Amino acid sequence: MKKNEKGFALILALVLLLVMSLMGGALIVISSGDHENNNSSDEFQQTFYVAETALREGEQWLLDKFLGPWDKGTNKRDLTKKGLPNNKAANWDGNMGASALRNNYDTSSSFFYNTNNVCYNSFGDLPKPIKVTHAESNNYGELLMKSFASTSNAEKKEAEYLQRYFYEFFVIQIGPAPFRGTGASIKKKATNTSADGMAYRIFACGIFNADNETNSNNSKKRVVIPLESIVVLPK
Repeated sequence: MKKNEKGFALILALVLLLVMSLMGGALIVISSGDHENNNSSDEFQQTFYVAETALREGEQWLLDKFLGPWDKGTNKRDLTKKGLPNNKAANWDGNMGASALRNNYDTSSSFFYNTNNVCYNSFGDLPKPIKVTHAESNNYGELLMKSFASTSNAEKKEAEYLQRYFYEFFVIQIGPAPFRGTGASIKKKATNTSADGMAYRIFACGIFNADNETNSNNSKKRVVIPLESIVVLPK
């Protein structure tokens, strides 16, 4: 092979090597970006599941008040405490920071996160302040830790990671509303419609503490999914 041909072949080889290196680098960047997007998608999806949990818990709280709380000692509902809950007299500014509103976590936990009024502020059409029937904040991972107490370390580790997720709800009595009975369980005919119902709106949120801050006021990254529903109960 002539000297010029050898030189050309060397240059061509170097160019091909450079192109392959650039392609490899591009693939790494794309793969890294896809991985980051997948992580964000997973976090969003998990936060949505947590928000759904919050909505169900809010509906369950309202049902327990209406039917009476479950008494574990008798395995029956305490009918002496059943009724339609009213809004509290005091105004509420939406802050979940009060310890009385936190159900299953405290400031000593390494996963503690003061959500403040993150959930409340996610509903832009709400007046401030408002009167509520009930409000509470819960750590999602702590809820699962109780279920995984006697399971494998992998499940416990997963529950520990989920301690970065929180579910919150608050309930507002919004006033009288038409009620349609749905069978004997509420002692109304299936098609009987009347205006003797009481309507409640449940506001629920799933919250993900993405940057491991202890206070939401300092958070630069977090995921919040707000959901709401209206429940009408017979008077």
